Amino acid sequence: SRHGLTCLLHEKPFAGINGSGKHTNWSMCTDQGENLLNPGDTPHANAQFLVFCCAVVRAVHRYGGLLRLTVCGAGNDHRLGAHEAPPAIISVFLGEQLTDILSQLQTGTARRTKSGGHVEIGVSVLPKIPRDAGDRNRTSPFAFTGNKFEFRAVGSSQSIAGPITVLNTIVAESLDHVATHLEEAVRKGTDLNQAVTAVLAEMVRQFTPVLFDGDNYSKQWQQEARRRGLPDLRNTPDTVPLAISDEAIALFTKYKVYSERELRSRYEILLGNYAKAVSIEGQTALMMGKTMILPAALRYQTDVAAAVTSAKQGGLPADLQAGLLEELVSAIQSFQQALAELEAALDGQPEDDVLAQAVYQRDKVLPAMATVRQWGDRLETVADDALWPLPTYREMLFIR
Repeated sequence: SRHGLTCLLHEKPFAGINGSGKHTNWSMCTDQGENLLNPGDTPHANAQFLVFCCAVVRAVHRYGGLLRLTVCGAGNDHRLGAHEAPPAIISVFLGEQLTDILSQLQTGTARRTKSGGHVEIGVSVLPKIPRDAGDRNRTSPFAFTGNKFEFRAVGSSQSIAGPITVLNTIVAESLDHVATHLEEAVRKGTDLNQAVTAVLAEMVRQFTPVLFDGDNYSKQWQQEARRRGLPDLRNTPDTVPLAISDEAIALFTKYKVYSERELRSRYEILLGNYAKAVSIEGQTALMMGKTMILPAALRYQTDVAAAVTSAKQGGLPADLQAGLLEELVSAIQSFQQALAELEAALDGQPEDDVLAQAVYQRDKVLPAMATVRQWGDRLETVADDALWPLPTYREMLFIR
């Protein structure tokens, strides 16, 4: 504040400029401080690491939609997938070395790893996995970084409490699944190491579709992700209904994290917040267009018209000035039409349930705002800078 600055927590306050979010670093430790996601240097630690690491990946694969739910919102919808943040498709980056190890575990056979040593639970020592390796694939929404995972889709205005609550819950379910299978196998007389190997192979076969080490921004990945059956939830109205799905209710009530009533409350609140945020932004855009941009453009139009008239009266060529005036008049008319359509969209907001309101904001108000923005930006490039009432990108980025 000493320098006249304000912290903007909106995930995407300016079009064409990178937005803002959070990397939520997450790991698990014992009550003695031992990091369960540290590969370690002993066979026991290796087996422990593989079990817990695979349990986390299984959880992300099975409940990727619920993780996406934790980062939804009007602001973050602009940011996710905008080549500055991970996309809305939840995938996991493990790195070449760990991915290779898991692919071997999937077959249940022991082969040499890329860094030497054998993959055999309870016998071998895994090769040292570098911590925070150089290329950590910043396009990935959920990445392993040596001894922890990073969830990179959380928005700047969002609390990390929701994402961590869901992550803790889905991993608890996954560990419950592992423990149940191991206890049953040992009870039937299976050697523990063999049981662990079997459980790991089963999990890897299940969650392989969620593993992706490539460019998450590419269109090819979006197509591939859909082929793999991964959810592509691009906006809040598409995502929030997962909060009251049978799967979510069963999961959160089983582990006494949320009751069904609490989940339905969150469903209402998330959709209501989204609808209100978009509506407020729409009303603000309409006000700025009517009271700031349009008057400035009309004043400049008046100046240009006066210049054209003066030139013609003086017998001077004014074709180019007249062309500028025509361009300006056309842009102003398009801008006014866009404002009228935005105002109509805002006036026509339904009073139905919150989901219908959110869908309406997404399908009607947001596109109308985008059109207003398009013509407002066009006018900014032709209007007299001295008349323009708002900071321009040039002033914000390059002028102190």
